[in-house]
Amino acid sequence: MIALSLAEIAAIVGGQPHDIPDPSRTVTGPVVIDSRQVAAGSLFVAFAGENVDGHDYAERAFAAGAVAVLAARPVGVPTIVVDDVQAALGALARDVVRRLGTEVVALTGSSGKTSTKDLIAQVLQRHAPTVFTPGSLNNEIGLPLTALTATAETRHLVLEMGARGVGHIRYLTGLTPPTIGLVLNVGSAHIGEFGGKEQIALAKGELVESLPESGCAVLNADDPLVRAMASRTKAPVLLFGEAADADVRAENVRLTDAGQPSFSLHTPSGCGDVTLRLYGEHHVSNALAAAAVAHELGMSADEIARALSEAGSLSRWRMEVTERPDGVTVVNDAYNANPESMRAALRALAAMGRASRATGGRTWAVLGPMAELGDESLAEHDAVGRLAVRLNVSKLVAVGGREASWLQLGAYNEGSWGEESVHVSDAQAAVDLLRSELRPGDVVLVKASRSIGLERVALALLDGAAEGEVAAR
Repeated sequence: MIALSLAEIAAIVGGQPHDIPDPSRTVTGPVVIDSRQVAAGSLFVAFAGENVDGHDYAERAFAAGAVAVLAARPVGVPTIVVDDVQAALGALARDVVRRLGTEVVALTGSSGKTSTKDLIAQVLQRHAPTVFTPGSLNNEIGLPLTALTATAETRHLVLEMGARGVGHIRYLTGLTPPTIGLVLNVGSAHIGEFGGKEQIALAKGELVESLPESGCAVLNADDPLVRAMASRTKAPVLLFGEAADADVRAENVRLTDAGQPSFSLHTPSGCGDVTLRLYGEHHVSNALAAAAVAHELGMSADEIARALSEAGSLSRWRMEVTERPDGVTVVNDAYNANPESMRAALRALAAMGRASRATGGRTWAVLGPMAELGDESLAEHDAVGRLAVRLNVSKLVAVGGREASWLQLGAYNEGSWGEESVHVSDAQAAVDLLRSELRPGDVVLVKASRSIGLERVALALLDGAAEGEVAAR
C-alpha cells in the first residue's frame, strides 16, 4: 500500500486511536487479515469470523512487525478502533485508489471471471504495471485488499467482482469506482439464490451503471441479456464476441489436436492470429473480452494477439492440465461448477479426447454436484449427464449423493448402458475406481462445485509425482 500515517488512516476510516504512542508512524507494508502474512510495516485488520476471531491474533501480528491493528475493540497493542471493520477496510481502499488515480478495470459474469481476469492481467502487464485480483478474492473483503496492494507505479487495477444478490456489485463499485466495466455473461450460477436469470442480469448490470461518461462498457455481443445492458450505462459501449457486429470478434475458430483454441482476432485497430495455451473453446469468449479491454487501453491488435497466445492459467484447479509419466492426462477443473462451465468443460474433454482415441485412449468425466441451483437442480444435472453421452465421453463417474444420481440418470436415459456410467458415493470411491481402470492415453476431467472438494480426486491421481516429474501442458 502507499505509505500512510496512522493518523491519516484513522481520519480516513473514522476510527479512534488506542495505545498509539506515535500517530505519525507510517504503514509501509501490506494490509492483511491473516496474522501469518504480516510483514514489517503491515496493517493487520482483525475480522471476527464464525470460527476464528482476528482480534485474538492482534498481539501475534504486532510482534511479527505490524505497525497497528484495525479492529472493532482495543486489543492491547496500537489499534485504530472502528464501529465496522469491513466498512473501514472499504473506506481505506476507496481513498487509496482515489489518491493513485489508477485505471480501474472491473469485470463480472456468471462464469469465466477468474480465467478472464488472469488473461486481462497478463495482457495489460505488457502495457504498464498492473495489479489484479489473486485467485477469486472478489468479495467485500478480497476486493479492497487487492486494491490496497496498488502502488504509485500501478497503472492498471484489474478487479474481479462477484455477487450473491442484487446490490452487491453496486457496493463493490462504490469502493473502487471503475472506468472500464466488463460483463462476460449471464448464466445459471447461483440461480437458486438470485431467483432467476433476470435477477442475475439485474445484479451484473450494476457494474455498467456505475461507469462514468468517460468510461467504457465492454459487453458480450453473443449474450442477449448482456448486450441489453447497453441501455443501462451512460458510457460508450464496446462489443466483443463472434457476432458479425462485434467490435472485437473472432473468426475461423478451431481447436488444435490438444484442444486449445485458435482463431483470427479482429479489432477496430487491426487483426492478429491467436492460439491459446488454455484448453476448451469457451476460452475464445474470455480471450475476446481481454482483447476488448486491452484495445480500449491503447494496445495494438498485434500486441494483444501475441500476449494472448503467450498467456497461461494463473489460478489453480481451472482446466489445469497435467500429463502423468504413464501417459494419463488429468484435467483438474474442480474449483467450481455451474451448468455453463460444466458444459464447456465436457466439450473441452471431448476435443482433447479426439487425439487420444487414435491410440486407444478414453475420456473420463468425473463429475460432482453443482450447488445453488434451486428448483433447476434436477433438470440441470440431468442435462449434463445427457450431454456427456452426446459428446461420446467414454466413461462418466458421478460422485456424491442425490445430485450425482441425477447426473447418472440423465446419462442412462440418453443411452448410456452397462459400464459407460457409474455412480460412486464419494471422492475416495472415485479414486479407487480410477486407479484400477486408467490406462495410458486416457484423459480424465474432474469437475464439481467447490464445496464438494472433488479436487481431491485429481490430486490423488497425481500423488507421488513431484512437480518437476510431470509435464504440465
